Amino acid sequence: MGNRELTLDDYLAMLRRRMKVILIPALLAPLAGFLISYVFSAKYTSQSLVLVTPPKIPDAVVQQVFTEDLTQHITTIEQRVLSPSQLRPMVEKLGLAKGGQNFDDVVANIQLNMGIEPVPDISQFPGKRKPGPNNSSVPGFYVNYTASTAKEAKDVCTELTSMLLEEDLKSRQEATQGTTFFLTKQVEDAKQNLDDLDKKLAAFKNQHMGQLPGDEDNNLKILMGLNSQLDANTQTLNRATQDKSYTESLLTQQLAAWKASQSANNPQTLQQQLSQLQAELIDLQGRYTDDHPDVIKTKADIAEVKKELAEVNNPSTPATDAGNDKGSATEPPEIRQLRLQVHQYQDLLAQATRDQKKLQQEIAVYQSRVASSPGIEEEYKELARDYDNAQKVYQDDLAKQSTSKMATQAEQQQQGEQMALLNPANLPDSPSFPNRLLFAGGGLGAGLVLGLGLAFWLEFRDKCIRTEADAEAALELPMLVAVPWVVEIAATNGDGKGHFWKRKKQPDERKETARV
Repeated sequence: MGNRELTLDDYLAMLRRRMKVILIPALLAPLAGFLISYVFSAKYTSQSLVLVTPPKIPDAVVQQVFTEDLTQHITTIEQRVLSPSQLRPMVEKLGLAKGGQNFDDVVANIQLNMGIEPVPDISQFPGKRKPGPNNSSVPGFYVNYTASTAKEAKDVCTELTSMLLEEDLKSRQEATQGTTFFLTKQVEDAKQNLDDLDKKLAAFKNQHMGQLPGDEDNNLKILMGLNSQLDANTQTLNRATQDKSYTESLLTQQLAAWKASQSANNPQTLQQQLSQLQAELIDLQGRYTDDHPDVIKTKADIAEVKKELAEVNNPSTPATDAGNDKGSATEPPEIRQLRLQVHQYQDLLAQATRDQKKLQQEIAVYQSRVASSPGIEEEYKELARDYDNAQKVYQDDLAKQSTSKMATQAEQQQQGEQMALLNPANLPDSPSFPNRLLFAGGGLGAGLVLGLGLAFWLEFRDKCIRTEADAEAALELPMLVAVPWVVEIAATNGDGKGHFWKRKKQPDERKETARV
């Protein structure tokens, strides 16, 4: 085999020569594998089918809160179900701890023998509805459990399936309730923050009244109006000052003329002057208080006239000087009118001065408002922006809370995505292990491999020269003459064809080579 390149005819010849070596192990190995399968203890597998039903309420009506991937969700609830704390009630209920078996060993055995297999994706088949973006491609899954007896396998598979369904419902409700609780807390915090900002905004408005955005134009208009009023008031004040000065000069002239014309005093004149002064006092007291200068002056004049009248009526009393002739006679109406105008001008000047100070104060206030408006406007906009953001967050959280509450109610009423038991756990009628046909098939494969290995080994060790090609390869010399074997022709069967094992050998298959 190592001296030349082999052809297909060479391999067929090898197969015919080593057919028995290949067939004997190939026939005996399946029987051995079938018998070996009886050495292992039988195992029974029970199976249940759980389907995932889509939500009964469309997402457009109630948005689903539970959005965990189905495969991940199944793995999670499987781990929860297989925890020792969850399996203890089932082990005690079914009495799985037999013969003093440790509880941990029973739990480990359950964890080892339980399996979950997904149902093939139905969207791969033509004519089936494809899953939506929020739906998993797994429509369901199989729950398998293997035990030493068929009844135990069925009972444990039934309990595990029930525990999976309960854990699924519990986890979904916990997820939706937890989401609702979280959003409720978020809504409360957002509302508290919104209320605080609302109070800050209201306090800021009260503190800076008239300086808020939008008030600047009004402040400018009011400031212009106050400036106009101040100009008018200044003009009024100047005009009143001039009028007062002119009236005082006239009063001085009238008093001088009147004093010159006043020469003597007599009781009748003094009595008449006293009556006029008393009547004027009554009139002034009706309009002014006792502290008014006109009232005080009139009272002094009345006292002076009474004094002069007493001196005239009492001869023993010395006469008064000529300098006191001013108060001994009643002033003429022109002088009193001038005095009244002077007082009116004084009142007008006082009022105009007060108005001027008030206008100047108001102008200063509005000027400060206009000057501080940009900074206050920036602070106000910042507060308003924070308030708007807080209000938006509150509205969003409120909408999410409403959606979560509806989803929670849907889960509580089992209107959302649910796991439903389609096929309960079956009672296996034949063991799932060992599979005797599989053992026999494995023996057949092992026998073929063994037979082929033996045939190859025998051919590799075979040194026989059977053909001219073998001789030329072994001697490394050309062939001149080949003498064939003389053999009897094998009998044919009824149809005229030779059997495969007793086929007539061709002259080139059995030749005796000789060197010439």
